[in-house]
Amino acid sequence: MLLQGLKVLDVASFIAAPVATTILADFGAEVIKVEPTGEGDTWRHTYTHPGYPRTEHNYPWLMDNRTKQGLALDLKSEEGRRILYQLAAEADVFVTNTPLESRRRLKIAYEDIAPLNERLIYASLTAYGEAGEEAGKTGFDSTALWARTGLMDMVKPAPDSAPARSLPGMGDHPTGVSLYAAIMTALYRRERTGKGGHVSTSLMANGLWWNAVAAQAMLFGSVFPHRPPREQTLNALANMYRCRDDRWFMLVLVNELRLWPRFVAAIERPDLAADPRFAELATRDRHARELTLLLDEVFAARDWAEWKQRLEAEGLTFGVVGKLQDIPHDPQMRASGALVPFGDPELSDRLTISSPLWVSGEEKVPPRRAPGHGEHTEAILKRLGYDDTAIAVLRQKGAIG
Repeated sequence: MLLQGLKVLDVASFIAAPVATTILADFGAEVIKVEPTGEGDTWRHTYTHPGYPRTEHNYPWLMDNRTKQGLALDLKSEEGRRILYQLAAEADVFVTNTPLESRRRLKIAYEDIAPLNERLIYASLTAYGEAGEEAGKTGFDSTALWARTGLMDMVKPAPDSAPARSLPGMGDHPTGVSLYAAIMTALYRRERTGKGGHVSTSLMANGLWWNAVAAQAMLFGSVFPHRPPREQTLNALANMYRCRDDRWFMLVLVNELRLWPRFVAAIERPDLAADPRFAELATRDRHARELTLLLDEVFAARDWAEWKQRLEAEGLTFGVVGKLQDIPHDPQMRASGALVPFGDPELSDRLTISSPLWVSGEEKVPPRRAPGHGEHTEAILKRLGYDDTAIAVLRQKGAIG
């Protein structure tokens, strides 16, 4: 495995920062998930909250903490911190998203951890960055990434619509990939210099990156307009349409000069090519609303399966508006490796979502179930040299779970 032998401490909670260590584990790193004693990481229990579907499996926890070892420590206690410091002294990567002030109180800030190991990569995730008045402010992807950066306002279906809500973890998972990239960049630098260091990313910065096209237009003094309702689109060939069987799809014909003849052939409407409203690119744009209404009627006349076949035959770019129920039966997701089976006997009949990057010639670890709260505490402490008596004392003091 590519990252076999790499030792990682996941001293983080919820989604974005732990996702980075999940990817490291996918490529063979040994990841220890450090949770507080008591209830542990709050993400363990969120799936029981209103709005989350119930299953026999704790699916968010399995997804974001698979293939890790579980260690429960009370970092408010001196004994608990001492164990963490021992692990940090021999680790390669330390990941946290604990709020900055809490890090200082717990003595797990970069200034506390870095002196323990000059080769250690300290990876920090915050909501709003590590400098400025809001550096210590807490946030989730729904607030710092989605709402703050204009995304929530820009993707609404019409200018007068309410802002569009995000889905659980929607911005956290890509942000975790950014943190993973920062970690790997720092590991590359360590190969050249022998030194570790501090890397970071934030939810807000990732939201700006997501919204970079519109935000950059604004930074150059232009106002990126809100998109009109689909019926009032400015380009009928970059729009969504509903088929007879109520399936929607997205049509995106960028090179209209080349693709317009193919498109009218696919929909069996050669008359549109001769219609003065639609014959040329400029006139199609001026009459985009009329063309949209016309195409609504065209696509409503046949089922999605037939339209898919016709559009594919002409080499046109389009995509079905997928539903969650489609995912388990999507052959391309399986064939491409986006969906993979669990490698754990308890979950061998279940699929999970692979981290979204691959390295040619390198295999990923078959995903194993996420750890129970403190599941590997004793085994980890014994590797550090603690015997049964010492472990019993630590448990009695409440330093371990």
